[in-house]
Amino acid sequence: MGATVTDPLVGQLVDGRYEVVQRIARGGMATVYLAVDRRLDRDVALKVMHPHLAEGGAGSDFVARFRREARAAARLTHPGLVGVYDQGLDGETSYLTMEYVDGVNLRRYLAERGSLTVGQTLDVAEQVLDALAAAHRAGLVHRDVKPENVLMATDGRIKVADFGLARAVTEVTSTTTGTVFGTVAYLAPELVVRGVADARTDVYAAGVLVYEMLTGAQPFTGETPIQIAFQHVNSDVPPPSDRASWLPVEVDELVGALAAREPDDRPADAGAALALLRRTRTALDEATLARRVDVPPAVALPQATGQATGQATGQATGHATGDATDDDPAARPGTLTRTTHPDDEDAAPGDATARIAAPGRTVALPIGAVTPSGAPGEPAATPGRRGRARWVVLAAVLVALLGGGTWWYLAAGPGAYTTVPEVTTLAEDEAVAALDAAGLAADPVEEFHDTAPVGTVFEADPGDGDRVRKDGTVTLHVSRGPDLVTVPAELGGKLGDEAAAMLTDADLVVDYVDGDHWSDTAGLGTVLAVTDPDGAPLEAGSSVKRGSTVLLTLSDGPQPVTVVSVAGATLEAAQAQLEELGLVVAAEEAFSDTVPAGTVISQDPGSGAAAKRTDTVTLQVSKGPETVPMPDLTGKQYDEAATILQGLGLTAERRNVLGGLFGTVRDQSVPAEQAVPKGTTVTLTVV
Repeated sequence: MGATVTDPLVGQLVDGRYEVVQRIARGGMATVYLAVDRRLDRDVALKVMHPHLAEGGAGSDFVARFRREARAAARLTHPGLVGVYDQGLDGETSYLTMEYVDGVNLRRYLAERGSLTVGQTLDVAEQVLDALAAAHRAGLVHRDVKPENVLMATDGRIKVADFGLARAVTEVTSTTTGTVFGTVAYLAPELVVRGVADARTDVYAAGVLVYEMLTGAQPFTGETPIQIAFQHVNSDVPPPSDRASWLPVEVDELVGALAAREPDDRPADAGAALALLRRTRTALDEATLARRVDVPPAVALPQATGQATGQATGQATGHATGDATDDDPAARPGTLTRTTHPDDEDAAPGDATARIAAPGRTVALPIGAVTPSGAPGEPAATPGRRGRARWVVLAAVLVALLGGGTWWYLAAGPGAYTTVPEVTTLAEDEAVAALDAAGLAADPVEEFHDTAPVGTVFEADPGDGDRVRKDGTVTLHVSRGPDLVTVPAELGGKLGDEAAAMLTDADLVVDYVDGDHWSDTAGLGTVLAVTDPDGAPLEAGSSVKRGSTVLLTLSDGPQPVTVVSVAGATLEAAQAQLEELGLVVAAEEAFSDTVPAGTVISQDPGSGAAAKRTDTVTLQVSKGPETVPMPDLTGKQYDEAATILQGLGLTAERRNVLGGLFGTVRDQSVPAEQAVPKGTTVTLTVV
């Protein structure tokens, strides 16, 4: 049973912002706490670097590198990466704050289950590689991929933690003390031998991770880190089928490719490894994906074997780990019992004597302490002694190869593989011939492509330069050219909704040109123009890429205008003025006693009225006064004649001759049949 450990930082306020609630984990590089960000009122994981990392001549260099790596990690945004929120220095305390993930880490998950099914293993590895791929695309390398840094949230998400710290420590220690700082069970050979790392170093660790999830054990174990490192440098990771014969060869090939000793034999980065993993999954049936290697769960495990324990490490984020903390594990149901061990101490970066503790324990390993074919832990020898030892080892290796090694090399090992030739950009028949010459089968698949010429290969799977079995098949993605569709005919003049439906049915995207688009001839909402996003007209029957955006210009109808007054103007002047506004003139004649003929009497609509171009304005135009033909009144009696004139709107005036005794009209002032305006006075001469 562990002892309860108090921590002086618990309950303190770091940098005036982060209130430390409890210690979660402690390891060789850092201690991780659950803290509350008082400024944003949220839980965070607070990682505090061990003070010894900032001591000595390399201390300031480490702090500077640590800050730079933290800033780079903070720029990464991916759902599979633990977010870095903040980084700072509070007095002597260098810290990081990160996303707090509720759950357990993969170490704890494996300890409780022993191993995972093939399908679960590929699921976890796929999400880990997807997250690493995002980092690799940004130029970042993790350098310490291991179960402690794979977090399994309660909602099923998988997150990779701790970018930056391992890189910062490794760069400082490798240059100042000649040591590499990391987790020996997952260190790639080139990191052990030369202290160098790139994206392929993470791919190697991911391959070891896949092996461990499948089998419940690490591929190499030993009493000391040097012994384990020696095996990484001088031995291939064994195929998982050595532990479970039912595991298919595709799984062995996946692990062998990811964890190849030579970096050039591995996928170039996590993105390429992810593609390989997905191809492997498609080759497996459901029954195989559901099977699991029968491994009992680990409860209390030996420290030196590299098996799972509950001990947290300095590389774990401390949140979502489920690792044992310094608190009493017996006080928390479901925690793993941790066996204390005298070597379970932090390893200083410059400590050339590396020690092993828990499987994820970070250790300092002298760079070059292990070399290819060099005995682990062997003291420095003279050049002659080293040469003789190498010849002895080489002879032993040759003897082994002369036996079953040669057969294995050609049947299942690297000799069974070849490299996909450069086939992209080649014509289909040329690519098929190149693959045939390499002993590979071709599976051409025609697909649309925006830029590749028709009939040329634009992608291969596996890709150019990838490793593939000599009897394998390479899928060739051959261009059919762009995926084109035809612009529907007769869109102009149709209503916008109808035209949009026709374009949508043709697998085109519809958008509309903003602004006012007046038209004297096109009705409201009808299509005026069809263009591409650059404004170029798209003629009916032209070809465009499927899914392209087509812009419709819709009519807003005639443009609004304000009617002006034309009353009192001549018809010709009034018509010219209104037609200039786009209005249509309709003239109606009417008699007017006051308005001269040919002049506008009135208009409808009137002055100031709102109208639209092509609207009609009706003008009432004067015909002058109304006239009537003069009747012949001679011979009629005056009273009768006066009545007739009155009925015609005329006025009679009597002029008597000889006294007008008889009352008969002898003469009239207006001759018969002559037109006279109404109201005219006609003088009748009466006798």
